[in-house]
Amino acid sequence: MTAGPAEDTRTRLLQTALRLFTEHGVEGTSLQMIADALGLTKAAVYYHFKTKAEITEAVAAPGVRDLDDLVRRAAALKRRGAQVDLLLEGFVDLVIRHRALVALFSSDPGIARAIEASAHGGMEGFGRAVLGILAGPDPDATARVNALVALTGIAMAGGSPDLAGLGDEELRAELLDVGRRLLGRPRRRTLNPVSSL
Repeated sequence: MTAGPAEDTRTRLLQTALRLFTEHGVEGTSLQMIADALGLTKAAVYYHFKTKAEITEAVAAPGVRDLDDLVRRAAALKRRGAQVDLLLEGFVDLVIRHRALVALFSSDPGIARAIEASAHGGMEGFGRAVLGILAGPDPDATARVNALVALTGIAMAGGSPDLAGLGDEELRAELLDVGRRLLGRPRRRTLNPVSSL
């Protein structure tokens, strides 16, 4: 089933808005700029979204949905080690899949407000749930700091312009390695084809 013209326009509109937000910030991007970049009238943009805040929330929504789903799946697992591994790997994948959005979240209060608005229960609720899984029940200060540094560091590094030249797989491996070390998780072993003969 293919997307209809309205859905295609909406998708292009959100992609264009994200690109313009990345270049100019949320506050520095107007509805007219989005319309001009798409070759549409402002009225055509209004057909899909009434305000820039609605566009910003729609741009943020896929990342928020992915995070919500990840936290639910991790919390449903019985073993804490499995919860931590799933959450860590899923968070790294989320950061890589939404690199532009993560970069904006780290630097633009407009996108941070949109993410907060589109998160049911707020980002504070997500933060508590994620830290609860990563730091464990009744964590000491070291466990809480390690969990917070792992989350924040993964997000900041994943969205950093300094690492934009790294390919997704290389960045994923590096972020997972750092996260595992900070959280005291064993490194995943990959089979060496030569040694397995």
